[in-house]
Amino acid sequence: MARYLLNKLGQFAAVLFIAVTINFLLPRAMPGSPLSLLAGEEAGSLTGGERQRLLREAGLDRPLHEQYLRYLGDLARGDLGTSLSRRQPVAAILLDRLPWTLLLTGSALVLTTVIGTIAGAVVGWRRGGTLDVAALGLFLVLESLPAFWLAMLAVAILAVQFPLFPTFGARDVAAQLQGPAYWLDVAHHLVLPVSVLTLVSVSATFLTMRASMTSVLGEEYIQVARAKGLSGRQVLFRHALRNALLPVATVTMLNLGQLVAGATVIETVFSYPGIGRMMYEAATTRDYPLLQGGFLLLTVSVVLANLISDLIYPLLDPRVTRG
Repeated sequence: MARYLLNKLGQFAAVLFIAVTINFLLPRAMPGSPLSLLAGEEAGSLTGGERQRLLREAGLDRPLHEQYLRYLGDLARGDLGTSLSRRQPVAAILLDRLPWTLLLTGSALVLTTVIGTIAGAVVGWRRGGTLDVAALGLFLVLESLPAFWLAMLAVAILAVQFPLFPTFGARDVAAQLQGPAYWLDVAHHLVLPVSVLTLVSVSATFLTMRASMTSVLGEEYIQVARAKGLSGRQVLFRHALRNALLPVATVTMLNLGQLVAGATVIETVFSYPGIGRMMYEAATTRDYPLLQGGFLLLTVSVVLANLISDLIYPLLDPRVTRG
C-alpha cells in the first residue's frame, strides 16, 4: 500500500508541475497586452520609457524564462502575486470568491450523485424495458446540451419571461438581510445555477451506475441470492447496489473536479461571484496574476480530486491493491 501511495503521489507531483507550467504560459499566449489595463485610456500616448516603466513595475519586462523562475519561486513561498486590475493580493481575492464556488459546486455534486445513482440503479435493474430506453435517451440528450445555452434558456424563461428567480448574483446586496432571511435569499439565487450545473453533469453518474448495475446483475452471487428466495428489493439493496456503487465513488470524485472547472460558464452567465466569474473578468482585462491564480486553483482541485479517487478506490475494493 505504501508503494502504491508513493507512486500516486509521484504522478500527482509530475502532473501538477506540468499544469503549473502551462498555467504560466497560457495567459501570456493570449492576444493583447496588459498595458491598456496598467495605463488606462492613456495607453496609446505612452512613450517608450513610460511603457517600459509600467512593465517593469508589473514584472513583465524580464525575459520569459526569468518570469517563469520568479513565478515558481513565488509559488514556493505561497505568494500568488498582486492583481493588476484590483491592486489586491490574488490569494485574498481567491479566498473571497472560493466559498461561493464551493457552495455552487458542492450543491450540484450532491444532487448529481443522488439523482444519477438512484436513476441509474432503477434503470439498470429494469434494463431493456421502456423506462430504460426513455431514461437513457433523456440523459444522453442532457449530456449533449451546451451548458451556456441551457443557462441562457433558464434565465430567459424562469427569470425574465416568468420572474420566479433572480437573473444574476448570489444574494440581494441592497436588501441587507440577516439570519434565516439571508440564507433563504442565497438559496433563491442558487436555484437556477445549481439546477443547470446538475443537469449538464448528472449523465456521467447515471451512465456509470447503469452500466455497473447491469454488469453486477450477471454475477453468480446475484443468482445465488435469487435462488435463496430473497425478494427483488432485498437482492437490489443488499447485494447488487452495494457492489455497483464502487465505480460511482470514483466518478463522484472526478465530478468534483469537473464541476469546479465547468462552473466557469455557469457563473459567467448568471454573474455568480465565484472563481469562474472572476477568471472571465481577469481574461477580459489581461490580468495575468489573477488568471494564473484562478487557473492554479482549478488545476489543483481537478488533480487533487483524481488523486483522492485513486487513493479511495483500493479501500473500497481491496482487489485493486492486490493487483
